Order: sequence, then structure tokens, then C-alpha cells
Amino acid sequence: MNRQELISKIRELKGLTDNERAALLELASTKKRYGLVWENKPEDVEERLRDELPVLIEDESKRLTDGGDDAPNHILIEGDNLEALTTLAYTHAGKIDVIYIDPPYNTGNKDFIYNDSYVDSEDTYRHSKWLSFMSKRLRIAKKLLSDRGVIFISIDDNEQANLKLLCDEVLGDRNFISQFIWSAGRKNDSKYVSVSHEYIISYFKNFDFIKQQQIIWREKKQGIQDIYNCVKALIKKHGRNYDIISSELKIWYQSLPDNHPAKNHKHYHCVDERGIYFPSDISWPGGGGPKYEVLHPITKKPVRVPNRGWVYPTPERMQEVINQNLVHFGPDESSVPCKKTYLSDNEEAAPYSVFYKDGRAATKRLRAILNADLFQNPKDEDVLQRLFKFSSLRNSVILDFFAGSGTTMHAVMQLNAEDGGHRQCILVTNNENGICENVTYERNKRVINGYTKPNGEAVEGLHGNNLRYYRTDFVGRSRSPQNLRKLVRLATDMLCIKEDLYAEQQAFAGQEVVKQVFRYFEKGDKRMLVIYREEAVPLLVPLIERFELPRGERIKVYVFSPSEDPWAGDFEDVQDKVELCAQPMAILNAYKRVLPKRKEQNIYVVSSHSKIEGAGGSMTPPIDIQNLFDLEEGGDA
Repeated sequence: MNRQELISKIRELKGLTDNERAALLELASTKKRYGLVWENKPEDVEERLRDELPVLIEDESKRLTDGGDDAPNHILIEGDNLEALTTLAYTHAGKIDVIYIDPPYNTGNKDFIYNDSYVDSEDTYRHSKWLSFMSKRLRIAKKLLSDRGVIFISIDDNEQANLKLLCDEVLGDRNFISQFIWSAGRKNDSKYVSVSHEYIISYFKNFDFIKQQQIIWREKKQGIQDIYNCVKALIKKHGRNYDIISSELKIWYQSLPDNHPAKNHKHYHCVDERGIYFPSDISWPGGGGPKYEVLHPITKKPVRVPNRGWVYPTPERMQEVINQNLVHFGPDESSVPCKKTYLSDNEEAAPYSVFYKDGRAATKRLRAILNADLFQNPKDEDVLQRLFKFSSLRNSVILDFFAGSGTTMHAVMQLNAEDGGHRQCILVTNNENGICENVTYERNKRVINGYTKPNGEAVEGLHGNNLRYYRTDFVGRSRSPQNLRKLVRLATDMLCIKEDLYAEQQAFAGQEVVKQVFRYFEKGDKRMLVIYREEAVPLLVPLIERFELPRGERIKVYVFSPSEDPWAGDFEDVQDKVELCAQPMAILNAYKRVLPKRKEQNIYVVSSHSKIEGAGGSMTPPIDIQNLFDLEEGGDA
């Protein structure tokens, strides 16, 4: 029997419920394919999202804004990460350059909670639950990544193979970059092999874009700064006596332990007025190069010619290089000269796929920050800083939706302090056992403000940062007028996040703000007007008309509308000064792309207001703003 015959038989079967028939038809219609297969397991949070829409509400009591108006606004979201990712699908679709996550490893040792219960090693569906859990989140995460975006995922052997296949399916196997090895020190917890490493799986969002833009990854070679520091000290000691400095630099290399990273660069052992260099081969690659006479600058006798001939094609070109002091000669003519290859031109290389970092050090540092032992085995901020250094731009947005102790934000702030960047970090974590408030928030609060270690040592804060704390809240998903208006009112904090604009003004164009009717935000060249009552549009348009704007700049206007139309006809006279967006439809459309389907569809109510027709389009009768305030006081805007 072929597939179509089987499907026809299923359609004719008696005694099946609609759900049973649909499930059988789905199984019969599924084509065989290569890839990962698992049984989808529903989540409680997923079921909640069938009936409710998430929004973000700021806890102003936890706001840290002493960094100033120009400081990056980092964001911490307390809530289930599936809910938070849904909100970010509106505020940050296509805006995230780097995602780093450290999901539960599903070891069976109370590290993975599914529907409020720990998944243990004996659970028959342990891997299916984990894959269902990760799949839902990775599919939204992909939508958040920019074209140059990259995602790093920490994992160990429990789910590494499954995760790789899942990412191949969700992110595309051709976008795979590498599987980094994080060697975190010896672990003596096995009867057979002491496993001392984990993995960081990495994928681009769009490898074609990366290739087209010729984006490459480079990082400074480890140990380079130690060499510079040594030479700096030797110059201070010996002045410009480069022969002595070069000799002592060789001795310094010999004194280093074998595992010191600077020892990998011991061939850079000569110093001149230009810097540190190593004498490299000056012969023609492969042989057959020109052989002409070159005089030693001191003895004035011909030096030895390399067997393969000179790399420079003519004596004149060779003399130019010698005049530029780019040729290293021996003490006399008996040795072949060399090219000077300077360390300053070779400080960077593609990052190695193996990281060596003892994870115990990160635990000690976190304990010192919090002055308490509240979190075990945090990720190492130095390792994450290395990842972000070669994968991000200085103004990138970096997301971690399994935030744990908040290491990612700490690493981002450290990197900004080091290179003058303005990277913004978004963290998401639940508040199980108070982790979000007592660990994630408290850690980064202390890193920003400064703290004192248990031994009394004061650590200066990374003051040039702001931090805002949000919690998820919910609005009914049925499209009643009450829910639509409530969604617009509660979504204002999300609009601030979306526009990275938090400076609320008390007046607009001379009109005092009435928060139940409209709000206005402005900082620098960013302006945002949020209109909760469509009746206020005829009163606000004249204010916009007389509002002075620099040439080419616009006001972003978010206006309540029960449809896709943001009352464009009514803004016709100021269309060159505004960028319109209908709310809540923009949010609903973004959510629609990531939310699970509703079990039943409610009737969509077009509007709760009577309409009149006019030349400017459909609009409710105009009303005084203060009357609107009186009308709405105590109710939903």
C-alpha cells in the first residue's frame, strides 16, 4: 500500500477522535529523511503561551543608571526564557550579533527541570524532553541573530552529539563553525576516565553573508603582552643598547616554565629601534632565486648567498630593503642575512579551538564578588571575554538566555572596559531559589558599583555601565478591546528596550504629558511618541507640525490602532516628520511567528469606539487631552 492509499484509509476510519485522526495523518505524511528524530514533549510554559501574551515590566527599584546617558544599557530579564525570547522576537529580531548560552547538560543529576520536575537519568524520555526544550528556544534564537550573528553553546558529552544534530537542523549544517574544546582542569569523578573538558559548539546565522563581507576572526596571541613588558623593563634598565637587550630577552625566554604562552614566541628574540623581531628566511621559495653580491654593512665583504637565491629579485630592491633597516646581518659576512619579521605585525591569529582555563578559579572569583558561596561552577568570564573579543563588534548586542550567575554580562563589561567598546548585554534567567535577584543581579550590580573582597581588598567598579531589571508579565491572548489596550499600555517598557531609549520627558512641544493618553521619550537624535488613545491624534498632530526637528530626522510614533493602519491619513500633514507604527498589531505579528498556535480562535473585535468619516480618514470625534485623562483615570489606557 502506498502512502496516499494509507492516508485515504485513515480518513475513512470510524471511531477516531479528530486529534487521533490528525496524529495518524501526520505520521503517515511524514517523509523519511536523514537527521535527528525525537518525540516532542509539551511544556507547561508553552501551554500558557497559547492563552497569554508575555510582556516585560521594569522593576525600577533595581535600576542602576549612574553610568550616564552614554553608557550601554544592559538588561536583565527575570522569567522563563521561552517567554522572554518571545518578547525579544519583537524588540530584537535580527539585532543580536552574539548569543552565548550554557543550557542544562541533562546529566540526570538534578540539573535539568522540565515542567517543574527534575529529569533524572532513568527517565525514558530524558533526551526527547531536552531536545524539545532546546529546539523551541533555538528556533526563536535564530530569528534574533543578525546576518553576521553567531551562537556559542556550552555542552558536555551527555547531549553533545544530539545538540550538534539539532543545530545542524535548526541553524543549518553549512553554518557550522567549530566545536571548541574547553579544557577546565582535571576532574577526579570517574571510575574510568577523568574527563577534563567540555565543548562550545558554534554556528553562524548566515555563512554566505560572512563570506561575502569577508569577515574573519582574529585574536591577539597569548603571551604577547608579557614579551612587550619584558622588553620595556630591559630598555628602562639598559637604555637603547639593543645587543644587550636581545641577549637578556633570550635568557628571559629560557627562564619561563614550559607551559608559559610567551614561550611559544621565543623566536622573537631580537630588538631594534622599531621593535621586537625574529630573523626569518630571506631565500627564494622553492629555489631558483637570483644570486647576486651583497656586502656586509660592517666588514664590507660579500656575505654568504642562500642556496635557493635571494627572495628579492634585483640588487637594487635588496639595497632598498637594507636601507630601510629591514635586513638582519650576522656579526660578519660568514652567515646568511635574514629578513626582520616584527612581532607588532604578527600579534594576531585565528583563535585556537582549544581553550585552557581552570574552572575552579571562576568559582573563587564569584565567591569573592558575592562574599558568599551561592553558585557552583560558574562559567569563566575570561574565556567568554575571549569569545566576544573576536566574534563581536564594539557596539554589538550580546544575549545569554541561560544566564545563571551572570558571567556573560560580567565578561561584556570587562571587554568594554578593555577596548573602549559599547557592547550591550541582555541576560535572561528564572528566579528559582532567588538566583536572578541574589546572584545574577547582585553579581553585576557589584561589578558595576565596585565591591570589597572577603580579605578586605577593594575592587574598583566598572562604572561606565547601566543595568535595568525586568520581569515577565502577561496579557490575555484573546483579541478583546480590553486586552488590546492593556497590551499597548504594558508594552511601553518593551518599546524603550526596542529603541534603546529611556529618557522620558514631561512635555511634548509645550503640551504637558498625560501618561494615560501619551508619553514622550527623547535623547540625542532619538525621539519616541507613544499614543495610547487614538482620540488624541488630532490634538497631537498640530504639536508635531510645530515641533522643530533637524533636517532628515523623524519621531518614531507608536499609536494604538485596532488594525494594521496607524492612522496614516491623519498624520498626512506631518508624514515627513514621523515614522508610524500601529500597536499592538506590530507586537502581535512578531509574536505570531514564534508563539504556539491557540487551541481555539476568538472573534476579533475591530474597535471599541464609534467611528465618523472625514477627509483625514476614519477617526473618533476629537476630545480634549485633559478630558481624556479624566476619562481614563484609574482605568487601562
